[in-house]
Amino acid sequence: MDNKILLMLQLQNQLNDATNGENWTKGVTKNGKTINWKRCIYMECAEMVDSFGWKHWKSIDVEPDWQNHQIEVIDVWHFIMSLAIEVYERNLKGGIEDIAIDISALESLSNIQTDTLKFASQEDVIEKVENLIRIAVSKDEIDLGELVSEFFDLVSMSGLNLDTLYRLYVGKNILNQFRQDHGYKEGTYIKVWNGDEDNVVMKKIWEENSDITPDILYKKLEKAYLALTKS
Repeated sequence: MDNKILLMLQLQNQLNDATNGENWTKGVTKNGKTINWKRCIYMECAEMVDSFGWKHWKSIDVEPDWQNHQIEVIDVWHFIMSLAIEVYERNLKGGIEDIAIDISALESLSNIQTDTLKFASQEDVIEKVENLIRIAVSKDEIDLGELVSEFFDLVSMSGLNLDTLYRLYVGKNILNQFRQDHGYKEGTYIKVWNGDEDNVVMKKIWEENSDITPDILYKKLEKAYLALTKS
């Protein structure tokens, strides 16, 4: 079993408990709001396509925004893991460790356990994203193995590997907790910090502090946010 996969699943479960209540796997939040992880996946994938200049009638020479695309990849991973946890519990297939074992056994995982970081062509990446959308919009019972395998293909095509996926995921997980603690649901949270989205700020902190812990990352985000709100 891959420890990084297990830890990410554990962190996602903790975030969902804190954000949606401990009964979120039953498909409803503590506020009575319906949860649809499949919809979250395909809507986030649709947003991901906008990281590329796919429009033939507008800004035809624009370069792909790989940095934004990678953040969107991480967001989709949040939702895929959430769906897996919900499906395993609903179908009595086991808990988080069982999911980690099954994901670790996927042949596609080996494709992202490499140091080779290359971007695929824009068209190939968009085609892979659209494959994820097709799986997510299906009315049939979702094949989690296929979904995760397609996602891991997307990871490797997006200039990421397991290590960078893990680092960005942990960073975004902490940022999501930070957002919830600072008025995200209430609509009072400020997402753009001195011209940069909070995603970009988080990514820069990780890149500048290779040994940073999740707790210290949270504190650095809090320090920057307090300086922003007091100015």
